[in-house]
Amino acid sequence: MYEAVIFWVCAVGAVVTGVAVFRVDSMARATFALLASFVFAAIPLLLLGLSYLGVLVILMMIMEMVVMAVFMIMLMMNPAGLMPMTMVHNQRGSLVIAVGTFVVLATGVLLVDWPQRQGEPPADPTFALGEALMGSHMLVMLVVGLGLFATIVSAVVLAHPRGRYDRFGDDLSRRPADDPIRGVGR
Repeated sequence: MYEAVIFWVCAVGAVVTGVAVFRVDSMARATFALLASFVFAAIPLLLLGLSYLGVLVILMMIMEMVVMAVFMIMLMMNPAGLMPMTMVHNQRGSLVIAVGTFVVLATGVLLVDWPQRQGEPPADPTFALGEALMGSHMLVMLVVGLGLFATIVSAVVLAHPRGRYDRFGDDLSRRPADDPIRGVGR
């Protein structure tokens, strides 16, 4: 009984926070509304007994949204993404596409003849899901993940106009008095 209540609370929460992504007036608020929506969508995985996958999705979404918020604070001209702005462009077109997509998917859910379960669920559903998704490519995906992370870090380092020593040179203990823009013009 409690699982059904948790599921419906998460379902309503995911929809409400998903709508909030487009209703709030700043990028930072939209980021955290999206984070809440993803967490609400991941909790049913825990209810299905997929503990590892549920926790993984929740942690992944938290890190993804926090990194996005950090980049907004660091790089946006709009201070921390908190200035009012609209999150929706082409409102009529996006509304027509969203409603049309919902109608098609809901119709499919109601009209498809869903198969009946055959056999018993696996003893370890997380392992079975990982094997079904990745098969023998798990090691490749781990290496690709590390490569993507190294690429992101390298891109940020290379895109930043100055390094940590540009401001002070080799003597990090001194603070130049005539440096209003920290390192620019040296």
